[in-house]
Amino acid sequence: MKLLAEKDGFFDLRFARSELVMAHNAINEICNIPTFIREDGEFQTRLGYTRDQIRQLLAQTGACLENLE
Repeated sequence: MKLLAEKDGFFDLRFARSELVMAHNAINEICNIPTFIREDGEFQTRLGYTRDQIRQLLAQTGACLENLE
């Protein structure tokens, strides 16, 4: 992964396909495997975001990967 630019709190990043797959798989495990964090309240406390917010990120990384195929 390489940082290309940053402005106003936004980042332009360049990922190798394998890096994006790795990030997508890790996000999927965090969201959907119940042994990680079962309770939604604990999930938000530990990660700082709701499970639904993280699932949106999962959907976005998945969409990026689908566009590569």
